[in-house]
Amino acid sequence: MLIWENIKIACKALFSNKLRALLTMLGIIIGIGSVIAIMTVSESLTTSISESFQEMGANNVTVGLSAKSDEEEIRADGMRFGASGRNVSVTEEDRITDRMISKLKKTFKNQIAAVAVSESAGTASVSGDGDSVNINVSGVNQDYFESDQVTLLAGRLIKKADLSGKKHVIVVSDQLVQSLFDGDNDAALWQKINVNINGNYQDFYIVGVYEYESAGTVSDSDDVTTNAYIPLATEKEIMRSDDGYTQFTIVTDTSVSSVSAFANQVEAFFAPYYASNDNYEIATSTMESMTESMSEMVHTVSLAISLIAGISLLVGGIGVMNIMLVSITERTREIGTRKALGATNGSIRLQFIIESMVLCLVGGCLGIVLGLILGSVAASVLGYSATAPVAAIFIAVLFSMVVGVFFGYYPANKAARMDPIEALRYE
Repeated sequence: MLIWENIKIACKALFSNKLRALLTMLGIIIGIGSVIAIMTVSESLTTSISESFQEMGANNVTVGLSAKSDEEEIRADGMRFGASGRNVSVTEEDRITDRMISKLKKTFKNQIAAVAVSESAGTASVSGDGDSVNINVSGVNQDYFESDQVTLLAGRLIKKADLSGKKHVIVVSDQLVQSLFDGDNDAALWQKINVNINGNYQDFYIVGVYEYESAGTVSDSDDVTTNAYIPLATEKEIMRSDDGYTQFTIVTDTSVSSVSAFANQVEAFFAPYYASNDNYEIATSTMESMTESMSEMVHTVSLAISLIAGISLLVGGIGVMNIMLVSITERTREIGTRKALGATNGSIRLQFIIESMVLCLVGGCLGIVLGLILGSVAASVLGYSATAPVAAIFIAVLFSMVVGVFFGYYPANKAARMDPIEALRYE
């Protein structure tokens, strides 16, 4: 009951001197507001980064051949450049086989949602109705679109039957349809197009049209070279490629809590297959570690800026201590009267500590509101959806109360130790 009475007294004192209270709280408001605004932008940026990496395949594990020597690396054309200066090509014996992948899927059947395999056939030109368009042709399996998701506008994607039958079907972009079929996606389905892959002319039937998403600004959309997808078995037959693969991508199940830990298990699985291989081993890479690194970097920078902004809290705390000392001086006779009527030192001390806490708490709440508004505006300007830092808000409220206790204790203790006779005689 005594605490509630003190809170009411503190609120009455606060509203009786509104302007003085507002100026006193200004440092607290600016300090808390700055920290909350910075943390709001930080949370929004972190969420945006996480979502971007998730879209890029944050739950994916890329598995591929890697040179065993630290001084050797695999070139983009599949050649291994060694420290001795000689080039060693990837042989069919070095490649990852379908049998290995099949056993991997059985071993980790609960952790693997899909295994995406693709091989590039290179740049090709497509002819139709007198027009010609350039495309990048890739042979893919039926799971490929689990790791590299596309928005299907018409038709279907590559199916398992397309691979087993080595069918000449193709999935193209709406940009190609715009150039060759006047943008009619439905009319383009099952139309035959002639694809020139390095002088090798092949007829394909369009079975699907996906939406092309530009990574940047393109001056002439007709000149864009988009991706086209054909069955992997068909690509290997046309290109006369060796059996097996140099890399593939695992799409992990949602039940996998740590993608990095699972990647280590995959490396351990392939280790016996490449124990006797003098040139290559299996290495994995994930985007989880990259996401964590980016998030940690953003949080570190935000924390550093927040600490600098928090200096104003120290200034605000000193302002609170100063105004409390002034308030105690003004209310000396009141303190003397209370002590003369039997108020203990503890009750006097509690009264002014609570008054200081209420002052800081109101300032902290105003700072939180200001910080959320400024943070939301800043996040919107930067193009991110605003995310409220819930943990930072609770910490800000708690910190406001701590500031109130810390900077209010000295004035409260000074009031508690007053001599009641001297206080009553004070003019």
